[in-house]
Amino acid sequence: MLLNPPQKQKLTGLAPAQLDALKALNRGPLVADSTEVTDLLERLTAAGWLAVTVCEGDRELYTIRPFATPPVRPTAGGSPVLSKFTVIHRDSDGIVVEHPVSWCDLRIHDPRLLALTGGLDAVEIGLSEQLSARLAADLRWGGFTVADAAAEDKSFTTRGWSAPDLWFHRRSTLGPRVVTWEHFGPTKWAKTEFDPLPARRPNYPSDPIALPVPDLDALRTADPSLTTVIENRRSCRAFDDTNPLTLAQLAELLYRAARTRSVETTDTGEELPSRPYPSGGSVHELELYPVIRHVAGLAPGMYHYNSHDHALHLVAPADSAAVRRLVRTTSATLAEAAEPQAVLLMSARAGRVMWGYEQVAYANILKHVGVLMQTVYLTATAMGLGTVAQGFSDTAAFTAATGVDELEECNVGSMILGTPAVSR
Repeated sequence: MLLNPPQKQKLTGLAPAQLDALKALNRGPLVADSTEVTDLLERLTAAGWLAVTVCEGDRELYTIRPFATPPVRPTAGGSPVLSKFTVIHRDSDGIVVEHPVSWCDLRIHDPRLLALTGGLDAVEIGLSEQLSARLAADLRWGGFTVADAAAEDKSFTTRGWSAPDLWFHRRSTLGPRVVTWEHFGPTKWAKTEFDPLPARRPNYPSDPIALPVPDLDALRTADPSLTTVIENRRSCRAFDDTNPLTLAQLAELLYRAARTRSVETTDTGEELPSRPYPSGGSVHELELYPVIRHVAGLAPGMYHYNSHDHALHLVAPADSAAVRRLVRTTSATLAEAAEPQAVLLMSARAGRVMWGYEQVAYANILKHVGVLMQTVYLTATAMGLGTVAQGFSDTAAFTAATGVDELEECNVGSMILGTPAVSR
């Protein structure tokens, strides 16, 4: 019985040599030494049960590693080129060729083959035409190449997807490539090697600006109903600079939408905060950075919201080049290219998520951005403020302003906030 969940296959009527071959395959690689064994290996290969290594003498060239059932080999034709979705990169096991909707990976052991994938002639790199043709056929079989350069632009379905988007989708979901939880999801893979990152981000060196705390008991009775808030929620792109947002309003919104209410410490030393919005695994990796241009009671500049102490810390002055860029990039979202009263930049301390999650870490971060955005939207609506989420932000300017390594903390969201203009 062959088992590779969710696939299984029962083999019957095997000859003694074939049974011996199966036992040998359990121990490691096998080279066929009879017609009976060759037939068995071809059957298993066609069904996706075997990893197959192509060699030149004693030198291994490449290996096809299946993770799903292969399709029928396509017929040759056209002038094959690499698919726009094919990615060649190095991982801990060497160089690998991958495609997000393939049934296999192709591992390259001989770096000369990289030149072949780029279109060089086999003779130029010292390989036989036979091996070159075999590689070309296997690349086509795996879906790593397409018939011609225009093949993927003829259909809206494939033309609409970009390589990063399709890879992100495939790598962050269960499917043909991932069918078990061994290296996927909340595995806490780093537990034995790295300490978990603390819940509290180190403070910026500037003195804290304590923020007023709103009266939640009064808000429970004075706020509009949830249905009213949801139905009244709108994206606001025009703001009233003659009646700007106030420090007290900014403080209330931050407290209601994003403060840290408590932190639980587990037996393993993980710190799990509680905030008004949900977070996978309760890691709460998101940080808020208000960029202020025109807020009554608060000097312009870029601040960090310390959600544990409900305070602001100045990160960069308003006249710094990075902060000016962060303000300017919002104008494309606003009516008449206006400048915002305030921008809430969302960053992720990615290691908080990546310590416990494999493959889905960044996908989870973006889901958290979505729920925080909706929480800010609804809170602002309840308060009579205007806000609009942006589909982009200047990550380079954020990194320049904070001086933090982007791989440790990166900008992942942006919302514009202010007093809505009165419609006439």
